[in-house]
Amino acid sequence: MNASQRPRVVPRPARGRRALLRLLLAATIPLAVAIVPLGAVHAGSSEPVLVPPPALDVPAGAARLERAIFAGGCFWGVQGVYQHVEGVTAAISGYSGGSAATAQYREVSRGRTGHAESVEITYDPARVSYGDLLRIFFSVVHDPTQVDRQGPDIGTQYRSAIFPTNPAQREVAGAYIAQLDAAGIFDDPIATRIEAESFFAAEGGHQDYMLDNPRNPYIVINDLPKVENLAKMFPRRFRAEPARVRARP
Repeated sequence: MNASQRPRVVPRPARGRRALLRLLLAATIPLAVAIVPLGAVHAGSSEPVLVPPPALDVPAGAARLERAIFAGGCFWGVQGVYQHVEGVTAAISGYSGGSAATAQYREVSRGRTGHAESVEITYDPARVSYGDLLRIFFSVVHDPTQVDRQGPDIGTQYRSAIFPTNPAQREVAGAYIAQLDAAGIFDDPIATRIEAESFFAAEGGHQDYMLDNPRNPYIVINDLPKVENLAKMFPRRFRAEPARVRARP
């Protein structure tokens, strides 16, 4: 499958259901694009929730740049949101949780590699903290209560996960999940997993996908509303000019 053929593969067993899902989406997406105003749809079919800041955050330290890795459904939208966050210098789509041998889109899409579609974020901790990135992750990037899916994308490769790059990130992420669950912010328990660090960059066609394909129906319905919500809910963190992986053609 190439990148233009979203909606994407639903893992086995569900051959018949997968075909039916494709037919339904093909029939309904054009109508939805015509009648749904931008910002009215949130991946996971729930309204975005402005969560409170974490009580514990990673100290800025002496490093000029740090890395964070998040998985929250299709990496097109996750990358697209963080490319618009002030203080983020790079956001790269990729795969986390499996081996290097299976870090390819065709393999990951089958849902049997252990990988999740993820995004590696490089950021300046003097301008945006790890806690800020987490708050955006739980507020507008995805629905953290969904298990092994986001919206129309189903399978373990679309799970909600955090891959800390150092012990401080692991401590802060764990404490924040406990904080949000204890506060009852969401109607359901948070499904986000904290996993061991790994990251393999995705193929070039998946980089800057949302920026290069803003009229793709999948992007219009599932991902552009997230960027709009970022601008509305975190105006001080929003940057209009995104941090592209590739130079604009």
